[in-house]
Amino acid sequence: MSSASPKQPRKFVLYHYEPSLLAAILFTAIFAGCGVTHARQIYQTKTWYFTAMLIGVLMEATGYFGRIISHFDNMALGPYVTQTLFILIAPALIAASIYIILGRIIATLEAERHSLVPINIILRISEKELTLSFHFQGGGMMAGSPETMLHTGEQVTIGGLFIQFIFFGFFMITSFTFHMRIRRDPTSASLTHQAPVSWQKLLLVLYAASGLIMVGSIFRLIEYMQGNDGYLLKHEAYLYVFDAVLMAAAVILFNVYHPSKVLVEQRGRKGFYNNNNSTETYVMAQGA
Repeated sequence: MSSASPKQPRKFVLYHYEPSLLAAILFTAIFAGCGVTHARQIYQTKTWYFTAMLIGVLMEATGYFGRIISHFDNMALGPYVTQTLFILIAPALIAASIYIILGRIIATLEAERHSLVPINIILRISEKELTLSFHFQGGGMMAGSPETMLHTGEQVTIGGLFIQFIFFGFFMITSFTFHMRIRRDPTSASLTHQAPVSWQKLLLVLYAASGLIMVGSIFRLIEYMQGNDGYLLKHEAYLYVFDAVLMAAAVILFNVYHPSKVLVEQRGRKGFYNNNNSTETYVMAQGA
């Protein structure tokens, strides 16, 4: 009677290919350029609430820079962890910026009655989404040795991605419900809006960017569910088609349709409640 041999653990392979130098340089440059543009826009317009977007874009640039280093040494663990961790977490920061913009649109239009939840709850949810993303996805990748990352990190990261989907689902339901309600019952502020970019167009930008991030997140979820020896991780092109290109499109959208073209802070008008229940005041930007 033969005895079954014990199951051998899978061998963790950092890369199943030589990372493309040209693609890594291209997207490092794209995200770095978008980051510089966002930094200038934030500084010039004082839209400090958009800082999470800037950090997310710079994390993308850092991640693809890590892939440049990996091209020359694809066995080095440091660049591999850097590119994986930063590219994985960056979308959570960009998504948090989208939640914040939704809250500010609702407050600026004086339409909190049309929101499923109070505005300060939307902000707390964006903070919670960031915290959980860093805890699950970052913690999974930093679990220890490559073998530990394979057996433990993958499962933890999958859990983090599922949580991200839950937050995205909440955001989409909240934004669609708000949009339908304010179209049926517009507020005075929504009817008198005058700005270089309308609040309706900014909402459409939020939907588009959210869709891009969602597709990228679905790709990463499938990628991690397949495991280190899965088809997607063995073919680099999918990373760029279903992650890099989509995230670049999302951040460029906000370079072109920056929220400062719709929202501007101004003293003397009640509009937005922060996490401490103190009042921030801002109104729609008047057309230039």
